[in-house]
Amino acid sequence: MPVSESLKFFKHVCVANTEMPLKILHILDHSLPLHSGYTFRTKNIFLAQEKRGWTPIGLTSLKQEQTWTGPWVEKDTIDGLCFYRSPKLDAEHGWLGTQSQLIKILARRLDEVIELEKPDVLHAHSPVLNVIPTLWVARRYNLPVIYEVRAYWEDAAVDHGTYQEGSWKYRVVRTLETFACQRATHVTVLCDGIKRDLMSRGISEKKLTIIPNGINLDDFQDCRPHEAYRKNWNFSGKRIIGFIGSFYRYEGLDLLVSAFAKLVKTHDDLALLLVGGGEVKHELEDQIHALGIQSQVMMPGRIPHEDIPGVYGLVDIFVYPRKSIRLTELVTPLKPLEAMIVGKPLVASNIGGHRELIQDGVTGLLFTPDDTSSLSSTLSRLLSDAAYLNTLGQQAHAWAKECRSWDNTTSAYGQIYASVTNN
Repeated sequence: MPVSESLKFFKHVCVANTEMPLKILHILDHSLPLHSGYTFRTKNIFLAQEKRGWTPIGLTSLKQEQTWTGPWVEKDTIDGLCFYRSPKLDAEHGWLGTQSQLIKILARRLDEVIELEKPDVLHAHSPVLNVIPTLWVARRYNLPVIYEVRAYWEDAAVDHGTYQEGSWKYRVVRTLETFACQRATHVTVLCDGIKRDLMSRGISEKKLTIIPNGINLDDFQDCRPHEAYRKNWNFSGKRIIGFIGSFYRYEGLDLLVSAFAKLVKTHDDLALLLVGGGEVKHELEDQIHALGIQSQVMMPGRIPHEDIPGVYGLVDIFVYPRKSIRLTELVTPLKPLEAMIVGKPLVASNIGGHRELIQDGVTGLLFTPDDTSSLSSTLSRLLSDAAYLNTLGQQAHAWAKECRSWDNTTSAYGQIYASVTNN
């Protein structure tokens, strides 16, 4: 398929900018200065809204304080963005009690911030514990509530082992999610997988708008390879297969390590770079040692955010081997977009979340999920065809630049806010 047709296939219809002097209060699980895909999406949403002349303000739940190790402050300014904080929980109260306390504390804090800031719109983001108190408080002030479903946290909890799918905790959270979507003025979702799932629960398609992840193009203006890292990691003369992200079990990094171990038997110029950290870090280290490939694998941990573009520049092929579970089938990841904007070829598992981002054979290659042989053979195909490798990277870059800038992906907020405020 020609590149022009491929880009048309992926291009999103964008709503024209609607300039309104709006103040939006975003209710969040956590924010900067903590680093996660969640916080970087929030930051870029705020920056895009400021460009439109709006005033975005954040209020974080006590989850921020459970993770943050610094002193508590009532109000914080990070990178020029304003965030109010919720007070810490003084003690644990069991699972149900703790969730109840979180809701009550956030509701009280929300009351205080609304009185101070007088927002036009309340915009609550996942998880559902943020939108429940928002819906309560919004009634008193006659304010519209936008609920943004970024992922289903009950599904993430299953993968993390917090509770099992179908358990009473899982059912409670799922029921609350459906209830909140029914009661919110409008619902935005990260991707088509979540949209279709909510429609299957009876949520009207007219009430749902996709606001996909985007890329801050300014962050990737200079992606020259970071030569100091190349030297320190002993990567000179190597072709590098890479992954940058969190080491969650569902990411399938054990599959990547196994496939790499097969490849190095016939490709002695390969190196594997795994940047990040998380719950399976030690398991991966044990696997690498058991396979005897320690000298060909680098796991530097998390690296400074400002160095990330240069690390992307080092890698020849990025691999995203997510396993096929409910979470990954429904939700699109952010990291493949970063590799695409840098112009790097992608190999990713053929799951729903990846198919929304990657057109197989045009902007990347998809392999059979949970299949080491399929991954290794797909990588072998790319490693043996430098011209195709380059073409995939160029086509991925063209699509990401045209269709997935944050200005592009967040433009639909204009129409949504205008409709709920009658502005």
